[in-house]
Amino acid sequence: MKLIAINGSPRKEWNTATLLKKTIEGAESKGAQTELIHLYDLTFKGCISCFACKEKNGKSYGKCVVKDALKPIFKRVEECGALILASPIYLGSITGEIQSFMERLVFPYLTYTDPSQSLFPKKIKTGFIYTMGIPESMIDEFGYTQRFANIERFMTMIFGAHENIFSFDTYQFDDYAKYISSRFDPAAKLKRRKEVFPQDCRKAYEMGVRFSDKKTSEQASK
Repeated sequence: MKLIAINGSPRKEWNTATLLKKTIEGAESKGAQTELIHLYDLTFKGCISCFACKEKNGKSYGKCVVKDALKPIFKRVEECGALILASPIYLGSITGEIQSFMERLVFPYLTYTDPSQSLFPKKIKTGFIYTMGIPESMIDEFGYTQRFANIERFMTMIFGAHENIFSFDTYQFDDYAKYISSRFDPAAKLKRRKEVFPQDCRKAYEMGVRFSDKKTSEQASK
């Protein structure tokens, strides 16, 4: 089984990437093949609204016609058994890179029929790891709950199964003294980093294990 992990953060060694790597560790513990892709290393754009993927009798029906760094990745996604996306929350939403990636990934498989159907060739497990600086008590105030639900709805519709991991109140800097950030309590942030973030890492590891377990993978594909 192959698991593909997509890092939508510009950082390769901080909260989001750390959790994503934990899912990879969990998957590899079950013998899965894994691939980690850092979107910020790639050159690509979001959907260009050409509608080639919706054209009647078109050669690219159900496929993104744009030829760039994402094209070979989409082919590998069709061959994998599990896909995990991860992103920090910037200005109340996922990063622009992973939003563009999702536009290109999801839209071609989404039919303009009534009801909508999925053109993805099989069912796979998908997950999304979200990291954010706010505490869990503020997600409704900032409108995050609905945004996360919309992403889950599309991922479930297209791929068949979906799970989320939320990492709240994350430790943003290696040294808070270097930055003007008086709204945060560095001591409280560090305490949570030491006590709660390891629990988030465990959840990510367990996601990788579940996604790569042969029995549950067979159930997801039915």
